[in-house]
Amino acid sequence: MSRSMAITEAERLRQLAVVRRLEAAGFRAWPATSTAFDGTWAVRLTRSFPGKRLNSVNPLDPSDNSDIPARIVRARRTFAEYGRSIIVRQSPLAPPELVAYLDGEGWPAFDESLVMTASLAELDLAGTVDRIPIRDVARYVASSLRVHDRPASLRAGLTEILQSIRPPTGLFIRENAAGEAVAVALAIYDNDLAGLLDVAVIDGERRRGTGKDLVRTALRYTAHKGAKTAWVQVEADNAAGLALYGALGFKEAYRYVYRAPPGEMR
Repeated sequence: MSRSMAITEAERLRQLAVVRRLEAAGFRAWPATSTAFDGTWAVRLTRSFPGKRLNSVNPLDPSDNSDIPARIVRARRTFAEYGRSIIVRQSPLAPPELVAYLDGEGWPAFDESLVMTASLAELDLAGTVDRIPIRDVARYVASSLRVHDRPASLRAGLTEILQSIRPPTGLFIRENAAGEAVAVALAIYDNDLAGLLDVAVIDGERRRGTGKDLVRTALRYTAHKGAKTAWVQVEADNAAGLALYGALGFKEAYRYVYRAPPGEMR
């Protein structure tokens, strides 16, 4: 093996290690009700909340490529038992053989997202006001549903998710003069990692610096707790989100897409 090939392979393995660590942190930060494993495929399902991350097959080892058709059949059966259609979350950890199988079966890719990271020590958080996160989960849930414009029927499901998070969590809300929530953010500090989730600003308050201020507040809070590296997941078509995190100093670590059978994309 040439030196250049060895370096390339070493870089690939290093990148996969980064992806594995961030994927594991993401699972802990946003826990599904049920996680079953078929080999190294994590089958995550949540009856009470429809999020794709919480209801998807997540392959976690590029070399785990045996019996792909049969495993897809088993996963479809499990999803059907939950009243859901199967979704595969395709990250760099997905076996190439699985990707080829889904391509051959005509499963379209959709909702591409970027996982971005930043060193907290290198971010400019000067001037950010220290704010203590709230402890009232019910208040945060109500605020999150309002800001995301989600139905009240998801209140119990979101509450269950938040109460299931094991790493220490910071809940942040911004309110207007009338006391109505206009922005929310969830900060998870997991040893040296800090995850940002559920970040949103209500229509009418965007492009006013509200989101940036809230994100900086959450990041400063996790830095005080000892986190070293921040991560966030942003949909590729979210231009405002990508601009916000890029301006703060976040860089793309990897991407993932969702795959679903033809006619079942959602």
